[in-house]
This record gives sequence, structure tokens and C-alpha cells, in this order.
Amino acid sequence: MDELASGLDVAAAIRAKEVSPLEVLDECLARVDVCNTELNAVIWRNDEEARAEARALGERIAGGVADLPPFAGVPLPIKDLLPVEGQPVTYGSRGAPEGPSATSGPIADAFVRAGFILTGRTNTPEFGSITVTENERFGVTRNPWNRGHTSGGSSGGAGSAVAAGMFPVAHASDGGGSIRIPASCCGLVGLKPSRGRVPATFPGWQGMVTEGALSRTVADTAAVLDVISTPDPYAWWNAPVPERPFAEEVGADPGRLRVALCTASALGLPVADEPAAAVDHAGRVLESLGHEISRIDSDVFALSGLEPFLNVVNAGLSEYPDIDWARVEPHNRAAYAAAEAVDSAVFTRSLIELHQLTRTIVARFDDEFDLLVTPTMTVEPPKVGLLEAVHAGAGAPVLDIVAMAAFTAVYNITGQPAVSLPLHMAPSGLPVGVQVVAGPWREAQLIRVASQLEAADPWSGRYPRLG
Repeated sequence: MDELASGLDVAAAIRAKEVSPLEVLDECLARVDVCNTELNAVIWRNDEEARAEARALGERIAGGVADLPPFAGVPLPIKDLLPVEGQPVTYGSRGAPEGPSATSGPIADAFVRAGFILTGRTNTPEFGSITVTENERFGVTRNPWNRGHTSGGSSGGAGSAVAAGMFPVAHASDGGGSIRIPASCCGLVGLKPSRGRVPATFPGWQGMVTEGALSRTVADTAAVLDVISTPDPYAWWNAPVPERPFAEEVGADPGRLRVALCTASALGLPVADEPAAAVDHAGRVLESLGHEISRIDSDVFALSGLEPFLNVVNAGLSEYPDIDWARVEPHNRAAYAAAEAVDSAVFTRSLIELHQLTRTIVARFDDEFDLLVTPTMTVEPPKVGLLEAVHAGAGAPVLDIVAMAAFTAVYNITGQPAVSLPLHMAPSGLPVGVQVVAGPWREAQLIRVASQLEAADPWSGRYPRLG
């Protein structure tokens, strides 16, 4: 198998008996052996357990089993924020409890039902709280395009692993851009689903966190969304059921849409030349595809939303169980202390302000435009080593960290679907992503347009070749 084959292609080859699940797994593990020493994307391995599962599946296929699930035999690593029964979960922290998890998150169960073989765990910043994947417990995860630069965060281990060809798809999650930022840094497709689309044990960060995946293709992204987005009868809320499977939206005609481009400063931060050029390029391609293009000259996010957003994010640290806070990194200890200093009335008011902000932003979709295109980040992927500055600030904003999430976090607040696409390469040799945002629950529209862009301006051959 080609190291850059898509997850769907790998599954099809397994189904056709062109390759066995064990052979696929051994290829992936060999890539981890070659690449991970430099990249530090995978921080825990369960090779023999995964091999036993792959071998058993291969025997079932050889015996003529029918009705294989869509990703049967495809290896998939799990981000180290998600509990999986029998696996350790460290949250990237020295303060996490030791030992295996007793339960799994709903998305882990969905991955298993879809036929994925859960293989290893990927690095994340401690508690997923910053936009670079660096922590004291496991160290720095590096970008396969240039080891001196970050792979982003908080799903940076997942992004590095997929971009390097270790795995075709990887689990990821997103509370302020943590799927889209690594997608931008590593040249991948990263879709943040709508609020309520993907079941979770509880709504992290009051519903601003969602789960998903990083992949190389829009088709893989759509197919994964299908298998993880089954409505949850136990949840407080669910997104509306789609009209048809998301996989069927790949290649479907989106019609002529009103697309607004925005390269205005985000949170008052300037946009660097290459992220702005990436949006201009996307606009030209979309116009050539028949869409109506316009520009907006101001950031949709109001700075007044920043403090209530941080109140919710800081309080989200209490979602992690049984933590030894004396062993936690300084910036997260400071954030936890800040959360404890916010009383329940202020916290409630923060939620009200975020709801009000959401209504203002979402109203612009339909009223003014159907899709919004922005840079995924205001900067190119920064160099590694930002954790020292984060610790020195002990809770104070670090410019490079904020610059990476300035365009993404707002759509975690509003709960809208947003995708980062690898449409641009900077002269530095680093990928630069473009974010496309749709109205609430309109993943189908995003997938149609993303697949249009993928066909018109392919990125399929544009990946680092390592080892």
C-alpha cells in the first residue's frame, strides 16, 4: 500500500483481499518506527494488541465474512485526551492518574463499530489548552514539513502522524481550533463538526468542544463524519439528522453560493502575507467555479467575547478527573486558579454573553453570505519551543498562541461547522490552510464545496516524504 493512501482506499483494498489487515497495520507501525523518533507524534503504542485484532479480522475476511463496516481494518490512533477502555489516558500531563481507563468515550465506540483498529495514542499539549503540541510529560511534537516548526495543537500529534504517512486518518478534537490548526500546519483536511453533531459523554467547555478526525481527503473526512455522528438519545441536544449520508455530498453540486472572503485582522492581530494570499487564491478558485465572491473588511468576532470565552475555557479544566494539580504545568495551574476565582453568577453571565454573540454572528450567514472564507491561522506555523514562553507567562496570553486561534475559536463559540483545507504552500515550504465556515448544521454544504476545491486545485500529491 502507498503510505499516502486514503483510509477509504485502504479499506477497499482490505475488502477486496488485495492486502490483509495485518499487512496494513505492519506498514503503519513500520512508518511509526521510521518517523516517530524525529516527530514525536505517537506517545503510546499497543502494537501486539492491535496485531491480534488485525489478525482476527483477516481470518474472518478469509473465511468469507460479509457486510464489513466502512473502515474495517484501517488503523487509527487516538488523541491522548480521549478515554478508551483499557488504554491509559494522560491528557498530556504529569498530574494525570496512572493506569488504564475503565470506560470509553462514545466516539471511541463509534470508531470501533466503523471497523477501525485503534492503534496507539497521539501527543497533545497538556489538557489540550494551547495551540502547539508541547508538554512536560512527552515533549515536543514536530511538523513533518520542517522539524523546526510546530505541527499545531491541540491535535498536533494526530496531524503530524497523518501528514508523515504513519496513518491515513487520526482521531482529533477541537475546542478553539484544535482540528483546524493542525490541519493548516500539516497540510491536511480538518473539519470541526457542528455543536451536537458528534456524541460525547458530556458537552466539553459547555458545548464548544467537539470530536472529529484529521485526514488527507474530503472523502475520508465525510465518511468518518458519517460513522461518528449517530444521534445520541442520552444527550441534552443533538444536531438535526442530515438528509443523506455526508459521503454522498462529496462531488455533489453545491449550487451558486455567496462566498465572503475575510482577511481583516482577527482579535486585533494582523494577518501575515501568506495566510492572506491563501484566501485570495481560494477566492479566485471559487469564483472560477461560479460562486459569487465578496469581501468583508472586519473580523466577525467581537473582542467583548474574549473574556467570557476564557472564563468557560478555564472552567473546562475541572472536566478532567482525579488530577494532581501540584504536578500540572504552570499555565494550566494559573488557568485553574482563575476559574476558581470566577463565581457562578459571573460564569452564568459569561454564557449569556456568548449566546448573544452567537446570535449576532450567525445572523450574518444567510443575511449577507452563505459561506465565509478566512485564513485558518493569521500566521504560518511557528517554530517549536513556545511552551517556555507559555510557562513564563503563567496564564498571560502569548502572541503566537493567540495568533494561531484568532480565526478559529469563534466558531467553537457559535457551534458552526468549519473546515481547514490545504490549498496553499508558502515559499517557506510550509502548508497554509484556508478555513471555510458554513451556517449552523450545514456540514453537507461544506463538504460539497470542499470537494469542489479539492477537484479544482488538488493537493493529493503534496505531502512530505519521510524515511
